[in-house]
Amino acid sequence: MSNNQQETHLNRARASLRQTLSWYNNLRKPGQSSHNTELAGLLKPELEILNATLNKLDHNVIRIAAFGLVSRGKSAVLNALLGQKILQTGPLNGVTQYPRSVRWSPSDKVQIELIDTPGLDEIAGEVRAQMARDVAQQADLILFIVSGDITRTEYQALLELRKSQKPLILVFNKVDLYPDTDREAVYRNLQQLGAGNLLEKPLQPDEIVMVAAEPAPLEVRVEYADGKVDYEWENLPPKIDELRQIILTILNREGRSLLALNALVQAREAEEIIAQKTIDARDEAAEELIWKYAKYKAVAVGLNPVAILDVISGAVADLALIRSLSKLYGLPMTGYEAAKILQTILFSSGSLLLGELGTSLVFGLGKSAAVVTSGDNPGNIAGFLGSAVVQSGIAGYGAYTVGKAAQVYLKKGCTWGQFGASTVIQEILAQVPRDTILFRLRQELGNRK
Repeated sequence: MSNNQQETHLNRARASLRQTLSWYNNLRKPGQSSHNTELAGLLKPELEILNATLNKLDHNVIRIAAFGLVSRGKSAVLNALLGQKILQTGPLNGVTQYPRSVRWSPSDKVQIELIDTPGLDEIAGEVRAQMARDVAQQADLILFIVSGDITRTEYQALLELRKSQKPLILVFNKVDLYPDTDREAVYRNLQQLGAGNLLEKPLQPDEIVMVAAEPAPLEVRVEYADGKVDYEWENLPPKIDELRQIILTILNREGRSLLALNALVQAREAEEIIAQKTIDARDEAAEELIWKYAKYKAVAVGLNPVAILDVISGAVADLALIRSLSKLYGLPMTGYEAAKILQTILFSSGSLLLGELGTSLVFGLGKSAAVVTSGDNPGNIAGFLGSAVVQSGIAGYGAYTVGKAAQVYLKKGCTWGQFGASTVIQEILAQVPRDTILFRLRQELGNRK
């Protein structure tokens, strides 16, 4: 992707996050009701995530996290990339006890933060799983370190990391311990297994790389001038150039788009939690509002004698209900968007709401005829009242159905709109070329609705 295209993606992501923060930060303004103040407290963790994500975008910092089981050489791989031994390594298991990060500046054009993590099999149960989820969520690119054929534990850990929807490079470390034929056999197995069951095709060359972060010392024969022969152990330089080049190629080719997408995915998840918390916190008030509009619509439609006005007034009441729910939840909604939601609800709810429109017309015509002929035959008033009761009941229940369905659509629609996270994600994915690492994640990232 071109630099201009990547910069556009970054700017769209920034605009999306700033718009989202402007919506929800209104809850924190002085003078807000106690309900808004309470809701603002509930949303504080998600708002902090959104602010941190925007700050990360503004500073253009790419985060690369290394995962793997104990003794696979995660810290050694990161040290080799850094070109110096900053992260502690050793022969004992569990040297890295908690995630650590260090800055890596391979060039003036990119800022990278390398994150080292504890072995995935040395932290118990849910603590390990939560740590992995938290770090993977922050990362823009994942290095999964292995040192041979994948074990069952590694495979399960790999599948979990794949769920984070982040680009992943499988790093085959300690290749110096394998003869060439065995090394190639392991590499081919890793190509197949490394994709996990979320991808159909084997890993591509830029998704799997062989390295030797800390090659085993080599015994060398030393012959002195006096004829004396001795043997010494010589430390070899790490074989890390291929991995370094792959990382830099990916970041140069799609790094800013990758940063933008990952920020938008985090924002989308945070917004969905915000929407759910908001709906849960205001469930009682929303229920009262829906019933109020259902009663208004039932009375208005029941008493109105003009058939066509039944349909119009019913639609107006439904639109007003959607707008009122939007205002109650603090989710922005224009009249155009409310009309689109109502249209979607009409189609998805099928016969119930379409039946309501049909009966509005049928019974409305009956009411109109009864009113017109009531002077000649007073008994027609009873027909008017009968039609009005039936029609008002159907209209009221239809309004209640619209209100409950609107709650669902408001929750799901919070990430859409012109600058919504889901909208911008789709825009970026539509422009991802086939030769990028992001292309392989397009289906998983874009299938969320």
